[in-house]
Amino acid sequence: MASHSTFKLNQFAVLIFIISFISCQSTNKKKNTTAEKSESTTEADSSGFVSIFNGETLNNWDGDTTYWHVENGNLVGEIVPATVLKHNSFIIWRGGQPSNFELKLQYRITEHGNSGINYRSEQLDTIPFALRGYQADLDGRNRYTGQNYEERKRTTLAYHGQKTVVHSQPNSNDPGSLKANIKNNAWQNFEVVGSLGDPDSLNNFIHKNDWNDVLLIVKGNHMQHFINGHLMSDVTDNDTINRSFSGLIGMQVHVGPPMKVEYRNIRLKELK
Repeated sequence: MASHSTFKLNQFAVLIFIISFISCQSTNKKKNTTAEKSESTTEADSSGFVSIFNGETLNNWDGDTTYWHVENGNLVGEIVPATVLKHNSFIIWRGGQPSNFELKLQYRITEHGNSGINYRSEQLDTIPFALRGYQADLDGRNRYTGQNYEERKRTTLAYHGQKTVVHSQPNSNDPGSLKANIKNNAWQNFEVVGSLGDPDSLNNFIHKNDWNDVLLIVKGNHMQHFINGHLMSDVTDNDTINRSFSGLIGMQVHVGPPMKVEYRNIRLKELK
């Protein structure tokens, strides 16, 4: 009886070992799959673009979660009546400060929404999640979509439909010269050197309340903003006093009425 009991115990021990081994292998497989998925966001595709938003978490993105969250695989900025803003608020990508690059993404925005994609920007230390720098402007009514607007600095550098060359202010040594050279929310020292099309005609290429493709090409002092394959603004920045050649990338929710903006498929290709 004792020998038969020992045999049964040994069988039971072997069975427990096999179950534990299978369970461990399954867990490791899940871990490896998760790691592979996480690592895939840092691998370049065949055209050299790297995903900088994984569609699941805010990893590597820094912003006020009162206004920013992930929903249905999208990076969402939202203002509701209870969270109306006093200052524009950004969610900032912490993966680097690119200089020359191409940025591709898709966005969708509500009718009263106002947003934008900042780049080559610096973060202010006086206002939470505020950026100063170049912006590809986006809004639901398409009054500004695609223009080049420099947030908290020189303001408008090109309206959509314009090709411009930007110059320094003539009185740069005077205190307050920057602000003195801004009028009607536009820099007074840019020169329109070409037309990319009538603004109303360009707006026909932008989908209201639907997804739109954005491509930013930023190299040296030349910046181009494309919406759905159409060039909306083209800036050559010859302002040696105020221009910037590298900095942060961030998405904006703007002061104003309740709104929602969604971003997805955010991909970056750094250029030499």
